[in-house]
Amino acid sequence: MTEIRRAQRAVPYKRIAKRLAAAAVAWALLGPAAWSQPAAWHERTEPVGAIQAAAVSYVRSQLPASEVADITAGALDERLRLPRCAAPLAVEPTAGTPAMARSIVGVRCADPVRWMVYVPVTVVRHVPVLILKHAVARGMHVSAADVTVQMRKVAGFTSAFLGSPAELSGRSVDRTLAAGTPLTVDMFTADPVVRRGQEVTLIAQADGIEVRAAGLALQDARAGARLKVENVSSQKIVEGVAESSRIVEVGD
Repeated sequence: MTEIRRAQRAVPYKRIAKRLAAAAVAWALLGPAAWSQPAAWHERTEPVGAIQAAAVSYVRSQLPASEVADITAGALDERLRLPRCAAPLAVEPTAGTPAMARSIVGVRCADPVRWMVYVPVTVVRHVPVLILKHAVARGMHVSAADVTVQMRKVAGFTSAFLGSPAELSGRSVDRTLAAGTPLTVDMFTADPVVRRGQEVTLIAQADGIEVRAAGLALQDARAGARLKVENVSSQKIVEGVAESSRIVEVGD
């Protein structure tokens, strides 16, 4: 029983300590002005709504003007008592957040008192998405005739969905897909730019000198992938990187 009573008596002191800590922060940031009368604060403080609006406006400016998006600022403590800014509020993103559905935006003021508030902002974009009209088997190419475009809600600034038939070129599906499937980048594999048995040009560069030779590809390769090629003149087998359908760059 003694332990319970001690714990119950300790609760008010913890609350008092938290309030004192918050008061110390406010004093350090704002000085004696933080303790003005409420009536005076109403006239001299920055409205919470204005801080939220600045964050939303900044996020909106990062999106294409024609794009439809739902942008919502998270709730802020209505008890915030920040001196009204003499200049327009400045906004800066937190590093690493633009691609996320929930970003953190810093809204700051420099005059007459320096302060900053971090505002959580949620972004839901309305983007075009390619939808399969019918099932396709693994390894098949998909064309504009195989898809329809629908608007979908996507969280964040980036999307893995394919939104234009032009994005279907040069790739095939890497799995069987059912009708009605929204197409994403990870469902496709890029086509090889070099095929086994294809004639290519070998290019080697060193000290500003470029040497070219005829070659024969010994395997398929996608753009940027390594492959083995036979030098037609020397019959030597070398390894290079497929730069295009005709060019293989040979390194050290």
